[in-house]
Amino acid sequence: MCGIAGYFSTSAREGLSEALRCMTEAIMHRGPDDVGYFESTTADGRARVGLGHRRLSIIDLSTGHQPLGNADGSMQVVFNGEIYNFEALRSELRASGHVFRTRSDTEVLVHAYEEWGTECVARLRGMFAFAIWDGRRGRLFLARDRFGKKPLFLHQQAGVLLFSSEIKALLQFPGVTPRVDRAALWDYFRYRYVPAPATLFAGVRKLLPGSWMLCDADGARESRFYLPPDGLALEATAACADPVGRFLELLEESVRIRMISDVPFGAFLSGGIDSSAVVGLMSRCSSLPVKTFSVGFAETAYSELPYARTIAELFRTDHHELLVSQEHLLEHLPAVTRLRDAPVAEPADIPIYLLAREARRTVKMVLTGEGSDEMLGGYPKHVFERYVAQYHLLPPWLRRTLIEPAVGTLPYRFRRAKTAIVNLGIESWEERMPRWFGALTAEDCARLLTLVPPRDGTDAAPLAVAPGDSPLRAILYFDQTSWLPDNLLERGDRMTMGASIEARMPFMDHELAAFVSGLPDSWRVRGFTTKRILRLAMRRLLPARILERPKVGFRMPVNEWFRTSMRDYLLAHLTDADSRTRDYYRPAELRRLLQEHIDGRQNHEKLLWCLLNLEIWQREFKL
Repeated sequence: MCGIAGYFSTSAREGLSEALRCMTEAIMHRGPDDVGYFESTTADGRARVGLGHRRLSIIDLSTGHQPLGNADGSMQVVFNGEIYNFEALRSELRASGHVFRTRSDTEVLVHAYEEWGTECVARLRGMFAFAIWDGRRGRLFLARDRFGKKPLFLHQQAGVLLFSSEIKALLQFPGVTPRVDRAALWDYFRYRYVPAPATLFAGVRKLLPGSWMLCDADGARESRFYLPPDGLALEATAACADPVGRFLELLEESVRIRMISDVPFGAFLSGGIDSSAVVGLMSRCSSLPVKTFSVGFAETAYSELPYARTIAELFRTDHHELLVSQEHLLEHLPAVTRLRDAPVAEPADIPIYLLAREARRTVKMVLTGEGSDEMLGGYPKHVFERYVAQYHLLPPWLRRTLIEPAVGTLPYRFRRAKTAIVNLGIESWEERMPRWFGALTAEDCARLLTLVPPRDGTDAAPLAVAPGDSPLRAILYFDQTSWLPDNLLERGDRMTMGASIEARMPFMDHELAAFVSGLPDSWRVRGFTTKRILRLAMRRLLPARILERPKVGFRMPVNEWFRTSMRDYLLAHLTDADSRTRDYYRPAELRRLLQEHIDGRQNHEKLLWCLLNLEIWQREFKL
């Protein structure tokens, strides 16, 4: 796990070497163990390339220095991630005549490209963002893993392509001036994040998940090599004799291969079924107690520590706990914003970052439960979305004048029912998908914002699959191509790498995803039972107290804090004369939303959190 940065220039620029070093040092937290550089000019002098690398040593501690080349040095790679099937690939490549000098998965990567060219990405099982300089052909090859677990940001200007694991590195390059992409703000308020390929920084974009880019002196081209299988219609295949047993086999294998490490490792443990399953399977695969790390809150209604202790005691883990308070949030929010290079989409970023810092005292790598909900159908919306058609059979006047207003007056404890009714009433598929987790509808945006609606250019893939015969597969596909890579995975990467620790996600294995996607929907959601196949598989491993508990989610009591102890902090950021974002909003509408929340008449927690963190982001980056 590392940080990468670099340039490909076809212009006669001065100071490229110094700029490369500044870019690479800006992401030192991603790799405090080692640093390396490579620069070269094509034989015809038309282009120059620079690769920078910061290393967090996890595998092959002594000989894994990067940039790393092939046998004759004509190809060089910088790599962020882990390739879990690297030993099998190395054996195959050796049989084809390749000679290896290290035990690292990085060297396998450069030889795989040498052997198979751009097709090498289809053979990789893992998480990755990498850059390979192909000196023989004078071209740069960039690639990002299937689900976008590892980030790769791009900026192009006057004959120079820049790339890096984090935006802050790109901002170090001369001439890259940080500016707000005002067209992306509209989507930020709708989604609570900026969907790919855009970012909130003008001129900075993401390489899409499951994509590669080739650059040479004549230009650049991109190709997408993977989209999640839930985007395809379910095909009739031979029934699996024991789906639960096969699922458990694949999940255990996914856990086991992610435990390959030359440094101490552990697991984040929330006490929910996902992380509990990972810890249970890790215990099966380990002869030593697994180190587990849990975070909780002083407000017991929001703390899952008792459930985490149940799992820690059951599997006799070496357990560590951390308590987080409102003071932690206020203290660390600006720093976490700088780490994320974006507004902090959810309050959970702060406890995850603090937990990662605590874990870093004793381990350098952790396994987590991320991706289970998006792969297996774990959210209430995955239940509700299947009833959209039935709800729309009700007369519109009944829905809009009686049901929806009545539900809207319910108190906060009925928030899921309120969300469900409001969203089920949205007839447009394209509008409803971001609204399940978003802050505002397009109509709400028009009422609050003084900004013009966004231009076209958002990745079309997440909304390319209409509900059809399977609303569940369609909404899971949206989650896997939008909410997951552009929010949850970005958060997980930045919060762990900000503490110089690697996070691996067994549920996000593409072979496991392919198996689950090939099953009938009822194995994921049946009735009101979510993640059904996981619950059935874990009956063999976890207690009923964990399997049957309702989903809590990783929440902090920000709703209450905005009404009480954080009220003045919120108002100062959004309404004082020095607010950098106040001109984005219509004053009367902003006052109404703030007052409704403070008075307790409505809960606008998600929206107010978005507004607050946009302001903090602009202050931190002086935008």
